[in-house]
Amino acid sequence: MTSTTNAQPESLHIVCPHCDAVNRVPAARLAAEPVCGKCQKALFTGAPVDLSSARFLKHIERSDIPVLVDFWAPWCGPCRTMAPFYAQAAQRLEPQFRVVKVDTEQAQDLAARYAIRSIPTLALFKGGREVARQPGAMDASNIMAWAAQNNR
Repeated sequence: MTSTTNAQPESLHIVCPHCDAVNRVPAARLAAEPVCGKCQKALFTGAPVDLSSARFLKHIERSDIPVLVDFWAPWCGPCRTMAPFYAQAAQRLEPQFRVVKVDTEQAQDLAARYAIRSIPTLALFKGGREVARQPGAMDASNIMAWAAQNNR
């Protein structure tokens, strides 16, 4: 067996978007439509996952793939404008990213904890830590480009 320092991990922890169970998925099988070992639903849906405060930390802390977060609010015009573009980006970014949405009206504790001052705001989390942030609405291609650029 040959080992390299930049080798991909053999398996990744993926948090189920339905039941929040942590699943171990072989890295080579991420694109093979894996299902949750607990609830048997798809681990990747191609759509943003709406997360409450109670679910948010588990997803950012236990997921081995980067988590892209849209902090938004239902009354925000630019947020509503960006929503379909964010959904399009989710279809293309999964399974390399977990794509989620956090309603800052429902999760005011998260908005305060992460000092969200304007919405929409995109934030990228890796290993439970925020690594990049971008305020303002974007189209799908800019969302994907921003996520890829900040995932290096």
